[in-house]
Amino acid sequence: CPYDCGICPNHKSSTMLAIIDVTNRCNLRCPICFAHSGAAGYLYEPTKLQIRKMMENLRNNDPVKTPALQFSGGEPTVRDDLFELITMAKELGFPFVMVDTNGIKMAESVQYCRDLKNAGLDSVYLQFDALTPEPYINARGFDLLPIKHQAIANLREAGFTNIVLVPVLIKGVNDDQVGDLIRFAMENKDCVKGLNFQPIAITGRASKKEREKVRITIPKLMKLAEEQTEGYLKQEDWFPVPTLEPLTRFIANNKKEEEVDFCCHPHCGMGTLLFFDDGDISPITHHVKVDNVLDMLNDINQKMKDGKTLRAKINLVSGVVKNLEFKPLTKYLKDVILYNDYHGVNRIYHQRLFIGAMHFMDPYNFDIDRLERCVIHYATPDGRIIPFCSMNNFHRKEIETKHSIQNEIIPQTPIADIEAINAKILGRQNA
Repeated sequence: CPYDCGICPNHKSSTMLAIIDVTNRCNLRCPICFAHSGAAGYLYEPTKLQIRKMMENLRNNDPVKTPALQFSGGEPTVRDDLFELITMAKELGFPFVMVDTNGIKMAESVQYCRDLKNAGLDSVYLQFDALTPEPYINARGFDLLPIKHQAIANLREAGFTNIVLVPVLIKGVNDDQVGDLIRFAMENKDCVKGLNFQPIAITGRASKKEREKVRITIPKLMKLAEEQTEGYLKQEDWFPVPTLEPLTRFIANNKKEEEVDFCCHPHCGMGTLLFFDDGDISPITHHVKVDNVLDMLNDINQKMKDGKTLRAKINLVSGVVKNLEFKPLTKYLKDVILYNDYHGVNRIYHQRLFIGAMHFMDPYNFDIDRLERCVIHYATPDGRIIPFCSMNNFHRKEIETKHSIQNEIIPQTPIADIEAINAKILGRQNA
């Protein structure tokens, strides 16, 4: 480890989210790209048949089928058959399919967004670094802000209600906008359901020499969030991702089926939920005694494992009433516990915003313990499943060159004419 990924017997976690890179072409040349997209010098673009086999491999995972799939790249929207790939994924049974994108194609056409929706796309993972032009010019080479706003507007018009905004956080570039990004996400809560910060990883085109100038950590992000939100999102309101494991285990026990455990390493990511209730915004810790609930769920899960399901559910209802102060959530959780009815929880979904952070590893902070618990995995054309950080630090070039299209260098996917697109967007807005 990490040179023999595939996944090997040392790996301790199932695939929670799978990624398939459908191309290494891109319509940007971002200076910070960890995948060196658009400039590798060769064309990596798996065929539809290869991609289908990768998806089948993921859905054949044992004991739990991979539940979520993300199409990435490169820029996946440069493929003309992306709609077909999305439909294929849904037909193969993936409950949740998303596309990782810079948003340029979405900004150019509402109809394109509608076609994605009609193909079965569940979520858009939208690169969104800042609310001013300068960070985009620094990190992406262009002022992409008008494009980002238009992409959100077009996705909203097309009916998307599950956009995740993804800022790559860089010290001295956009770390002064953490609070503004949180506020922007909340202002667009009708269609934005997540804000997932990614502290920059020093891989791909990111400069090694500049790492001390640009490096930022998750604890620093949490401190900035507290400072820049006037304290309504405090550092203690965040939790490591594995905190959710007792909840997912209860859902699996309640449904009597296997679910992927949230068992990544606690250093991989942090998250919290903000709730909206009668115009007020507050973190989950204001409504839920989180530590009490987790202890209670662990006890309940053991009772259910021992066959004492009814007693466990009665205890859980009592515990929910004592430890939850958000009344809509209390009512809907009772429905889940007693009647296995998840419709109410789905309604709560529209009253919350997920704020998260995931710090990808690079050669300067690589940790084998983290890698062995990774839950985000790449599928590759040779049938392997490779942890995210292992792929980007060790395996990407070898796999992409091995499976590149022979005798064909990467075709020059032109860099999008950002100025022309921005002018068209601004002209439309002023009409």
